[in-house]
Amino acid sequence: MRSTRAPFARRHGQRLALAATGLAAALALTATACGPSNDKASDKADAGTAQGADKGSDTETGSDAKLPGDIADKLKDHGIDPDKWKDGAWKNWDKDDWLRESKDFVNPVIEGLWKPERMAKAKDPNKTIAAKDAAADQGATDPEPRPVQAKREKTPYHKNAAPVGKIFFDSPEGSMVCSGTVVKDPRNPGKSNLVWTAGHCVHAGSAGGWYRNITFVPAYNDLGKSEAELSNAAPQEVSPYGQYWADWVSTSAEWIDQGASSGGAGAPYDYAVMHVKPKQGAKSLEETVGNALTVDFSVPSVQTVSSMGAWGYPAAPPYDGQIMHKCIDKPGRLSLTPAQPTMYRIGCTMTGGSSGGGWFRMVGDKTQLVSNTSIGPAENTWLAGPQLGKGAEQVYDMMSKKYGSQ
Repeated sequence: MRSTRAPFARRHGQRLALAATGLAAALALTATACGPSNDKASDKADAGTAQGADKGSDTETGSDAKLPGDIADKLKDHGIDPDKWKDGAWKNWDKDDWLRESKDFVNPVIEGLWKPERMAKAKDPNKTIAAKDAAADQGATDPEPRPVQAKREKTPYHKNAAPVGKIFFDSPEGSMVCSGTVVKDPRNPGKSNLVWTAGHCVHAGSAGGWYRNITFVPAYNDLGKSEAELSNAAPQEVSPYGQYWADWVSTSAEWIDQGASSGGAGAPYDYAVMHVKPKQGAKSLEETVGNALTVDFSVPSVQTVSSMGAWGYPAAPPYDGQIMHKCIDKPGRLSLTPAQPTMYRIGCTMTGGSSGGGWFRMVGDKTQLVSNTSIGPAENTWLAGPQLGKGAEQVYDMMSKKYGSQ
C-alpha cells in the first residue's frame, strides 16, 4: 500500500450512520446456487496493457508435468527454459528474466503452490509515501481526515462480503498479498470472471515487471480464524470457493511507466483488472460466489457522496492479514500533482495488504465499486484510491471484450 493525505471528514451523525449500514448490508450475499464447499479530475485515456497467461490445464510440480504449449512457447520466446520454470525457475528475478511488457505476462498454474501455510506467511507489499509527497497546495486537496478505526467484517464472509477476497502473488521479496473484488462483466452477465485490484498488486511499475503465481481467493478465511487456528482448519474454511489463478491481467500504461514501490508516483493510475479461472469445474467466479459488483466510472464528486467504504485484508502490524476489515468515511480529495487526476481519500487505519481492496458506495439500493486502495501514510491514518474515469473504463472494457468469454 502506498500513502498520501486526505480531507477532514465527519464520521458521526445519523445520515452517515445510515449510509454505512446500507453499504454493509448491500454487500451481503443474498442468494447463490453454490455455497462454499466442505470534483472530477481529468483522467488520461490510456490503452491499458493486457497480459495473457495459460489457457490450458493445471500444471504440476512433478518431473513429468507439462506446461501448456502456448505458455511453453511464450517462455521460450524470452529465452526461458519451460522445464526449469516449472521446477522453480519462476523464483529467478534477474532483470533479463523479469517479464515486463504488456505481451509478456505468463502465469501458469502451479498445482499445490499456494498451500494454507504459504498463504499465512505471505507479506504485505509495503507501499507508503511521505507527507511531503502530498503537499496541501497541490491541486484539489482537502484537509487530512481523522483516522477511522478499521472494523472486522462479520463472519462468515461468504454471507456478508462475498465479492471481497485476497490476492496472493510472488515477487523478488517473497510471497505477497493484496485484496480484490469480484466485479461484473458487461459482456457476460451473471458469469463474470473479472477481479478488480490495484496495479501494484500485479506489476512492479517503472522499475520492474509482472509478478508471478497470481491467484485470487474469494472470502478467504471465511470464519475469521486466527493464524494459529487456520493451521488446522479444513480447506473449505481457508478457501471456501477455491483458488482462481489469473490467466489475463491488465493495468494502466501510466502505472507501468511511472509506478514505484514508494512515494506517490503512478498512484492516480494504480488500478488493474484480472481475468481468472477456477482450478476445477466450469462455473464462472460470479456464479460460484453468487455476487459481483458494478464498477462506477462516472467519477462522482466528493460533495455528492455521503460515505465510501474500503474493504480488505490488512497484513502489516497491528494486523496479520488473516481477517477481513472495513472502513467507512466521507471521502475527500487528494492531489499529488496538478497534472494528474485527483484521488479519493478517507480516514482508515488499515495497513498494507488491504491494497487493491475495493471502495464502495451506495447508489439507490445498489453497491458500486468506485475505487481501490492504493496508498496511505506510514502512520496508517488514512487511505487514498484512484478516481476511476475513462482510462480505467478502457482497461475494464478491453478485458471484458477480449477475454471475458474465455
